Amino acid sequence: MTTTTSMLETYPAEIKLGRGRLAATIDVLISCAEACTACADACLSEGSVAGLVKCVRATTDCADICGTTARVLSRNTGYDADTSRALLEACAVTCGSCGDECWARARMHEHCRICAEC
Repeated sequence: MTTTTSMLETYPAEIKLGRGRLAATIDVLISCAEACTACADACLSEGSVAGLVKCVRATTDCADICGTTARVLSRNTGYDADTSRALLEACAVTCGSCGDECWARARMHEHCRICAEC
């Protein structure tokens, strides 16, 4: 059982979404944000940073958007489905761009391969 699941189980009011599905979504978003942050940091440590600028931008954007979305989904008081939907759509687009950038570099950088698989 994840911390997210435990926290959602203790939420005293009704949650309009399935708690298990919500917890899994939040956990995936957090994992994605962590992988993207680590990949961006690893890119900045490579000798050829100039060739990785677009990848660093894509991974930091993805980390920020997925991390923010996880935090918003963790708050259920006054839930707004429109906001959540928009954030999740932004995650999907950003993750796609990030994945494309990382796959393009996956053969040269193991950290990009790992990030792209997220």
